[in-house]
Amino acid sequence: MTVMRLVYAYVLDLRTDEAYYWTWSKENVLSFLDHPPMIAWFIRFGTAIFGDTTLGVRFSGIVAMLVTQLLLADIVRRTTRNNVRAVMLGLLLPEAALYYGLLMAKVAPDTAMIPFMVAMLWSLVRLAGSDDGRWWLAAGLFAGLALLSKFTTVMLAPAVVAFALVPDWRWRWLRSPYPYLAALLVVAVFSPALIWNWQHDWASFRFQAVRATTEGALTLRTLGEFIGMQFGLVGFVLLPVTLFGTALTAWRGYRGREPVAILLSTAVIVPFGYLLWKSLTLRVGDTWPMFLWPAGLAAVAINVTRMPLEGWSPRLIKSTLFWARTAVSSGIVFVVCVFLYYTVAPWNLIGRNDPIGTEAGYDQLAARAEAQLRATGATWVATTDYRTYAMLRWFLRGRVPVVEINERGRFQGFADPGMNLIRDHAGLYVGREPENNLPLWRETSATRQPLERVERRWRGMVMDTYSLEKITGWTPDLSPPPDTTFFRWRVLATLMGNPVAHS
Repeated sequence: MTVMRLVYAYVLDLRTDEAYYWTWSKENVLSFLDHPPMIAWFIRFGTAIFGDTTLGVRFSGIVAMLVTQLLLADIVRRTTRNNVRAVMLGLLLPEAALYYGLLMAKVAPDTAMIPFMVAMLWSLVRLAGSDDGRWWLAAGLFAGLALLSKFTTVMLAPAVVAFALVPDWRWRWLRSPYPYLAALLVVAVFSPALIWNWQHDWASFRFQAVRATTEGALTLRTLGEFIGMQFGLVGFVLLPVTLFGTALTAWRGYRGREPVAILLSTAVIVPFGYLLWKSLTLRVGDTWPMFLWPAGLAAVAINVTRMPLEGWSPRLIKSTLFWARTAVSSGIVFVVCVFLYYTVAPWNLIGRNDPIGTEAGYDQLAARAEAQLRATGATWVATTDYRTYAMLRWFLRGRVPVVEINERGRFQGFADPGMNLIRDHAGLYVGREPENNLPLWRETSATRQPLERVERRWRGMVMDTYSLEKITGWTPDLSPPPDTTFFRWRVLATLMGNPVAHS
């Protein structure tokens, strides 16, 4: 399965967000508007080994999956006292989930966050098994690294608090210095993002606050999308198996005040409940819940050994084992089929909604853009969305400067892209229709000369159309004031399903 992920990482073109994070890896800044810096460091690690290739960008995701599996296996091993069958189940369950078994090769902040999050849980399991308070420090270190990967790590705080306060040992840890030292360690490790935000008017927190506080009209559509996405990315059999295992673990943990059971179940229930509630009014991103399911997978593997010891009916025990095995076998088959569909099959069975196809074909756009640069004498490329900007930077590889002229808040502290080739020179604008006619153009002195329309295709289907235009008479301001149209970023409309309007 690891070899399969390596092939997937090597064969498929980068998706737009992956290319965007790759551009981050080329910058020397403490943090970024959208997310903390860990994903950029992960990508830099992979490209240092394999160069600026798809495998280089994605290599850290392969390593992250292996680390996650080994940590989950050790959590299960220690909790079940070396039960080999449970450990094997703990290793195989992630392989049966589409996201972990295949799509974790696609780098995202979640890719960096997940192994650190599981390492934090592993440290707390070691704490429960050894009663050695120094494991709080390891947990604090890994929690800080997870937070330096993605802010949603804070959703695990209730699980840690319940782990410390619900069991009978609560007063010992309340009087111990270790949990408080661990909290200080979290802050220290997270300090690069804190320093960057302090220097930039707390931009990341304001950016993410829009996601957390936005409330739209109640709709079952986004709820259905969220639940459907979980079935697809976790597994049509594995998702209900994991929910059952988590519920049983929560019952056992809170009834008997078992620290590990409380930790694992709460790490799933609280974030899942919050995201389920948010999905009633907001579109929840496909990767947002992926950090919570590893704890549930560990709970499933542990339950297989605990249920016979707790007096459950033989019929329920047999049924639980059957469905766990079915989840593994059917899930791995599904993961392999998806792999073959994207790497071998020539068809497009999902149309324009295909999650890979909708972000494929940018090489065609880049080739036409490069041809127009030669034909018109333009020396730089302009875009008005970060996805097109990132993909053109990926394919043009520094041969000409590529800039997104708006949303400059995303690029605070970035290096000079080559203003000597931009200032007073003709440029080439590449705009996705109909966003190529944004009102912001009226605030410039640019003269736009239409050149051609380019279709981005995947497996014979048109996924998007772009307008290529020559720009003269204007030099963009790459450091505009924060209160201008060219600085503000777009997030609210994207969350609500309209990627054009500004927040």
